[in-house]
Amino acid sequence: MLGWALTFLVIAIIAAVFGFGGVAAAASSVAQILFVVFLALFIVSLLVAMARGRPPAL
Repeated sequence: MLGWALTFLVIAIIAAVFGFGGVAAAASSVAQILFVVFLALFIVSLLVAMARGRPPAL
């Protein structure tokens, strides 16, 4: 999931450099959403691992 967020971030940066404002804005929005989802899933997995009494695998 983090890979997808980074991919859309790179697409947004490339589109912004070439002047495609709409494409850059859309790709940037998708990258932000995917990053937030990744962070939420990471935090949930850490909490579940701690609740089970196992150390989180980082």
